[in-house]
Formats: sequence, structure tokens, C-alpha cells
Amino acid sequence: MPDLGARELLREWEKVMQTIPRPLLEPMQRQLELLHDVVERERRLQADLTERLLAPVDAVFDLLEQSGAMLRRQAESLEAAGRALEESASLMKAQAELFERTVQTARRPADLAKAAAGVKPRPRKPAGRQAGTRRS
Repeated sequence: MPDLGARELLREWEKVMQTIPRPLLEPMQRQLELLHDVVERERRLQADLTERLLAPVDAVFDLLEQSGAMLRRQAESLEAAGRALEESASLMKAQAELFERTVQTARRPADLAKAAAGVKPRPRKPAGRQAGTRRS
């Protein structure tokens, strides 16, 4: 049989099918329908099997996506906490400066009274951080 294209092969098949008597044609058509059903079942089975085989892979990717989102939220929380700590530290420094000025202002009248009475001033430690307490 010569090599025929798909359309020519289909035409030849139709010609052959027209020459077959009706009683023989019906069982062949039923066999073709059954074969079609088998092929469809095979496709569904392959799709189901593929889905089941790849389900764990999909689950891993879902978990990785969730982990990435969670890491992003944690990073954003840490950034916000860092800003809050920085702001708190700034406020505490301002409070310390205000407290130190308040002590100096409150001490001034006592120092003037001591000087007027001839009492020698007491040596004081410098304000701010003391030596040895500095942290890096």
C-alpha cells in the first residue's frame, strides 16, 4: 500500500466502510465506541495518577510560598520594632538630658548658699556616661 496522507487515508477508510454490509458495520462501530471509551478512561486514569503523584510537590510549593510570606511579615515586624526601639531610645535620651538639667538647676541655689557660707564645693563626677560603663 503506498504511503498516503491523513486525508487520503480517511477517504480510503470511508470508501471501505461504505462497501461493508450493514450487519457487519454495526459491530465494528460498537467496537470503535468501546475502544473510544477505553482511551478516554485511560486518559482520565493518567490525569488522576499524575495529579496524585504531583500533589506532594504542589503541597511543598504551597508551604514554601507560605514560609516566604511569613518571613516577609517577620522582617517587617522586626523593622517596625527597630523603629520603635530607636524612637524609645531617643525619648529616653531627651528625658535624661531634661533630668540632668533639672538637677543642675535645683543644685544651683544650694551651691550659692554653700559658697556664701564659705563651704568648699564637693568634687563631682562628670555628667553623662561614666568611664568603664560604655557599651559597644
